Amino acid sequence: MKPSIKEIIVVEGRDDITAVKAAVDAEVVAVHGFSVGKNIEKIKAAYERKGIVVLTDPDFAGLKIRDYIQKRFPKAKHAYINRIEGTKNGDIGVENANPEAIIKALNKARCELTEIKEIFKPEILLEYRLTGYPDSKTLREKLGKKLGLGYSNGKQLLSKLNRYGITMEEFEEAMKNINN
Repeated sequence: MKPSIKEIIVVEGRDDITAVKAAVDAEVVAVHGFSVGKNIEKIKAAYERKGIVVLTDPDFAGLKIRDYIQKRFPKAKHAYINRIEGTKNGDIGVENANPEAIIKALNKARCELTEIKEIFKPEILLEYRLTGYPDSKTLREKLGKKLGLGYSNGKQLLSKLNRYGITMEEFEEAMKNINN
């Protein structure tokens, strides 16, 4: 069974998300390289709710992204894979690290292990028209903005609601504001 990480892990790209999810059970946010500024609200929401762990590539670009995030979120934790663990066929990146290297890096960052409380179930998304209806996408976009989660499809929204520690009261209040 994969370790479950409490904090939200911040990585550079889509392939990094895949590598991290192969190693641990965690919510992962991609900053999409130097577009990190465009994703700052998503990172801020994660930082305030659960804390973040920055896991960027062991190269110059990864260091610059890490510095940018550190300046804005000083209590962020940092996980590092070394260049050897992150290199495959001359390409350097988190996506090239094996699960053991990623777990080792996260352990060294002193990530908190947690049990996920599944307060939100698929039926709730249906009940609130967040899935299965023509206007579901629009409602999810509004909810994501209201709760600082960013856009999510139904499956991603369910995961974020449970992982970010959002209470049923917060959810219901947000939905009430959206529907008025």
